[in-house]
Amino acid sequence: MNPPDAFTLFINPRHGTPGLTILSSGGFRRAKAIIAGWEGYAPTPLHDLPRLSQQAAVATIRIKDEGTRFGLGSFKALGGAYAVANLLAAEQARHGTNPTSITVTCATDGNHGRSVAWGASRFGCQCVIFVHETVSPGRADAIAHYGATVIRVPGTYDDAVREADRQAAINGWFVVSDTSYPGYTEIPRDVMQGYRVMADEAADQWTGPPPTHVFMQAGVGGAAAAVSVQMRARFTPAPLLVIVEPERAACLLASAQAGGMASVPGELDTIMAGLACGEPSLIAWQELERAAFAFVAIPDRAAIDTMRALAADGLRIGESGVAGLAVLRLIIADPAARSALRIDAASRVLLFGTEGVTDQAVYESLLNSPPN
Repeated sequence: MNPPDAFTLFINPRHGTPGLTILSSGGFRRAKAIIAGWEGYAPTPLHDLPRLSQQAAVATIRIKDEGTRFGLGSFKALGGAYAVANLLAAEQARHGTNPTSITVTCATDGNHGRSVAWGASRFGCQCVIFVHETVSPGRADAIAHYGATVIRVPGTYDDAVREADRQAAINGWFVVSDTSYPGYTEIPRDVMQGYRVMADEAADQWTGPPPTHVFMQAGVGGAAAAVSVQMRARFTPAPLLVIVEPERAACLLASAQAGGMASVPGELDTIMAGLACGEPSLIAWQELERAAFAFVAIPDRAAIDTMRALAADGLRIGESGVAGLAVLRLIIADPAARSALRIDAASRVLLFGTEGVTDQAVYESLLNSPPN
């Protein structure tokens, strides 16, 4: 293990308080049935990490590897594409609208836009995707591969969200976003219902005593909230949920510390591109504000070191997908943090490697970068 990097840990004082039901069980059953019927569907693997478990002095570490999901390289394939399919079916049922006359749009750091573009291609509608200025060319090209028009805009992910919303209003397009805000919640719910399939598969694949902890990375929080809902549905008691963010884009940590939704300013400069979000999703926060046990913000170096550790075990997981394990590796060197998170020799930790190598050039450059 490398020397510990500085990180910020906040134990959530609202953990366990009653809250809203953000995702219905019926909606999940429908999403699961539809997604399981898609050509190419197969559960992604859940890997044991015995070497890292021994180093961390815990009983078990297992990671769900989303790198093979529908050939798109990330769990996002479950959410955006499902929301597109649901939207097109609803518009056809209500108005008889032909999918070819519908245009869907969203902003993306890469993976969600790729899923929406893939869904549009698969289900026969038009697609326009907005990317911000730091999205890598490889990720933009992967979106365009599915026939989407890709428009690059200045600023951050949150600026791209606003531009997608503005252009949709002008052009009569449908926004298929993975973030929600007042007045826009139903399509993000569909996205999150799709994400729950990943967590449900992990629960099916888990053997032995149930997980005691889930470490889950977050951008706007949609995937983390979906995992939270499904963990509570599948395990009693629910495992303790630890939310992980880059230190320069920790909007959920800031919200937890403020006691309400908060945004973080600046360029959101982090190598964990899929997590570079400055504003939480409304409905995700409604789940996480009381279901998350703790929030942690980590430096980029921790993600790079963890990519290398996983590569040594033969797992190719991208920079945004390793954040949960990165926190665990930092915590084991900090007795106070380990105690605060109730980590001990009997702990059983579930992680989600939410992306594989979604940009080969970026992955190789990070893996081969000189140590700090």
